[in-house]
Amino acid sequence: MSNMRSVVDFIKSRFPNQEFIALHEPKFIGNEREYVIDAIDSTFVSSVGNYVNRFEEMMAKTTGTKYAVATVNGTAALHMSLVISGVKQGDEVLSQALTFVATANSISYIGADPVFIDVDKESMGMCPMALKDFLDDNAILDNGVPYNRQTKRRIGACVPMHTFGHPCKIDEIVEVCSEWSIPVVEDAAESIGSYFKSRHTGSFGLVGAFSFNGNKTLTCGGGGAIVTDSKELAELAKHLTTQAKVPHKWEFAHDMIGYNYRMPNLNAAVACAQIEQLDFFVENKRKLAKEYDAFFKDTELNFKREPIDSKSNYWLNVIEMNSVEERDDFLNFTNNEGIMTRPVWNLMSDLPVFRSCQNDGLATSRYLSDRLVNIPSSARPEKT
Repeated sequence: MSNMRSVVDFIKSRFPNQEFIALHEPKFIGNEREYVIDAIDSTFVSSVGNYVNRFEEMMAKTTGTKYAVATVNGTAALHMSLVISGVKQGDEVLSQALTFVATANSISYIGADPVFIDVDKESMGMCPMALKDFLDDNAILDNGVPYNRQTKRRIGACVPMHTFGHPCKIDEIVEVCSEWSIPVVEDAAESIGSYFKSRHTGSFGLVGAFSFNGNKTLTCGGGGAIVTDSKELAELAKHLTTQAKVPHKWEFAHDMIGYNYRMPNLNAAVACAQIEQLDFFVENKRKLAKEYDAFFKDTELNFKREPIDSKSNYWLNVIEMNSVEERDDFLNFTNNEGIMTRPVWNLMSDLPVFRSCQNDGLATSRYLSDRLVNIPSSARPEKT
């Protein structure tokens, strides 16, 4: 690539006076300190507290869902989403190989196995046509229950991901899965503030799972959330994530296998302050994406724009290189210049623990894996 210097200079001009430019750093510019001190003064710093309840109300309102359950991190949210959706040990779960490892790990926690479906180039998320083709070729309905004809195992759920905050074609995925009686669990970890056809991500499937890790658009250090329109599933999620403890004045009664997955009130205090800034963060990041888009139009590189019918939070901006060799040269050059850039994750199907899992060939996933690079995407400048 002949113009790596111009790319570096442009990125540095977007983040001036920074010796090192991070890929995505948190911004605490609102009521974080005030709310955390208030939580400390209340003495409710663990999994019970007003900020936990408040954050759940804010998440439900933000996503347009009826219920939200706050969790300790996004992986816990996805794990619980699968559990409450009915995934059992020995099941198979349709997902994508182009994702962060937490997606596949969450499936494995239950004792289920992922089956990897290809993505489309536009959204970098699960391709509904690839999903349809896989099911037509490999699935069968037995008394309304979907099974994999090859393995004879039940297909317990489908987990598409909104990659880098760009919505996948989630409506088509839900439509395909409904024909096969497969519940959809949206991995919306990266997509807070993203919309598809004017609906927030996470609100299309049976449940959706979000992450608020330190590198996300909103963060509370750790943190996650489950959203759903089902009161029954929301109550089950809250029960399971609080060690399945049956309410009682003094007895320790637990009626199911539970998990210590509730978000602490201290984290929730930060989360409430962060979600108050969501509109600012998203619009700020979309402005940066627009600047990147204009710049890369004059290069041989492809800046990944939000898909059609979408409003993306542009969590991590992405450029598509022309070859794996060019990608590696770019990564080496930019990181040596003090600019954090990263390749997309290793395909899940290449990891030793998931290498034996069934996949559909993953041609587009492989193509993108060799070429995608994330570039600095933090909100800027500081809000005053």
